[in-house]
Amino acid sequence: MQALPLPAIGWLYTLVCSAALLLGAWLVIGLHLQGEAARRQLARSVLEDAVLFGIWILGLAGGIGVLLLQPWSRPLLEFFCWVIAVLTLFSAWTRLRATPAGQRGTLAVSLILFVVPILAVCGATIYTLRGEEALRQLSGG
Repeated sequence: MQALPLPAIGWLYTLVCSAALLLGAWLVIGLHLQGEAARRQLARSVLEDAVLFGIWILGLAGGIGVLLLQPWSRPLLEFFCWVIAVLTLFSAWTRLRATPAGQRGTLAVSLILFVVPILAVCGATIYTLRGEEALRQLSGG
């Protein structure tokens, strides 16, 4: 397996994490403007939302760090990839279990089409970040 180019990894995570943060902020603001019931719903999930925003900020920082060839970006971006992979699998499993048995086949196919690419990109990123070339470039040497 060939490693991915570091600039491609940096730009991918910088752009995807920026988009996720902007979308999350847009959703939170939209819910906040919908009235008191929506604001109560937001208040109930404030901790989960804050954690998710924090995770996406780690990915954004890791992507920017890779673009700037900073040594701290490697463990940060690898940690982000592991967290996203685990959260994606957990979310898929939870959705699959909550679906009635007769509808699980269709949902399983859609989840596979969603989950496999995420896991592949995260796996390729971790593989690249652990490679000799990335270690050399991101250690300042």
